[in-house]
Amino acid sequence: MSYDKELAAAKKAASLAARLCQNVQKALLQSDVQSKTDKTPVTVADYGSQALVSFVLQQELRADFSLVAEEDSKDLRKDGAQEIVERITKLVNDSLTSDGSYNVTLSTEDVLKAIDIGRSEGGSQGRHWVLDPIDGTKGFLRGDQYAIALALLDGGKVVLGVLACPNLPLTSLKDAGQHSPNNEVGCLFFAEVGGGTYMQPLDGSSAVKVQVSAVENPEEASFFESYEAAHSMHDLSSLIAQKLGVKAPPVRIDSQAKYGALSRGDGAIYLRFPHKGYREKIWDHAAGCIVVTEAGGVVTDAAGQPLDFSKGKHLDVDTGIIVTNQKLMPLLLNAVKESLKEKAPSS
Repeated sequence: MSYDKELAAAKKAASLAARLCQNVQKALLQSDVQSKTDKTPVTVADYGSQALVSFVLQQELRADFSLVAEEDSKDLRKDGAQEIVERITKLVNDSLTSDGSYNVTLSTEDVLKAIDIGRSEGGSQGRHWVLDPIDGTKGFLRGDQYAIALALLDGGKVVLGVLACPNLPLTSLKDAGQHSPNNEVGCLFFAEVGGGTYMQPLDGSSAVKVQVSAVENPEEASFFESYEAAHSMHDLSSLIAQKLGVKAPPVRIDSQAKYGALSRGDGAIYLRFPHKGYREKIWDHAAGCIVVTEAGGVVTDAAGQPLDFSKGKHLDVDTGIIVTNQKLMPLLLNAVKESLKEKAPSS
C-alpha cells in the first residue's frame, strides 16, 4: 500500500512547523517558557507547532484523522493564559500567511481546537498520526538541537515518518561537530515503509537517499546519547562503549535529531537508558524508528525486541532502546547484556 499522499502532507506539516519554531527560537525570551505540571519547559512554539501540524493535516487529507500528540489546551484555557494564546495564534497565522497555500485566518478558538485534535490514545486498530511538536525542548531553549517528529501508524505499525531538524547541519556531524562550517543547517528526513529514507534541506530542495553507517568494527564506531544526563544513564552507556572497545567519545545531542544523524551514517550507535520508572512515549521514537530502519538500521529494546507502537501512548520497553546497523547489533546486544548484569545490584 502506498502512503504517498500522507507522506506529502506530513512533510508539508513538519516543514511549516519547523519554520514557526525557527522564528520563535530566534526571538527566544524567557517569558516563552511555561511550566507544565511536571515542570517540563514548554513553549509557545510547542503549542504553535502542534496546532500547525494538526491544521495542515486536516487541510491536506480532507478527512477525519486520529492524532496522538504531546500537548493539549488545558493550561491554555486557564485564567491568565489569554496573552500566550494570542501569541500562539499570531504565530500560527503568520506561518500560514508566509506559506501562502491556505487563504485563512484562524481564531484563538480554532487554534485551541487544532491543538486538542491531538488527544487520541492510539492503539493497534486503524490509523493514528503520532506527533512530538518539539522533541528536545531543552535543546530548543538552549538554541541547540530539536526536532519536529511526525509519524503514521497503520494497524499498530509505523508506516511513515518525518523528522524536521532545523539546527542539524546538512553535512555530517563527524565533519562539523554540531555546527556546520557554512552555517548550512536544517534537515528534513523522511521515510515510507519499503521505500528507503531520504534527506533534504528544510528549504525543500532536492532529496538524497541516505544509509546508516556500514562500520563493522566497534572500535571505529561512534555513538550518540541524550545531551541531558537526566534523560539517560550516561554511566551505563560508557560501560557498554568500553566493553565494545569504542574509542571515540560520545556525541551528546538532544531529540530525535540523533535518529536522523544516525540514518545518514554520522555515527553508528545510539544508546538510550532512561532512569528507573520512566515510561517511553511513542511520539519520542516513532518517526525516528522508521527513519533509521528504512535506512538499513535496527532499533530494539535492551533485550533485542522490536519496539511495539500498538499499545497506546506508551512503549513498554525492556530497560532501554538501542539503535545501530545490522552488523554491529549482535555485538551491541551482548555488551548491553553484560553491562546490565554488572550494574545490577547483587542480590
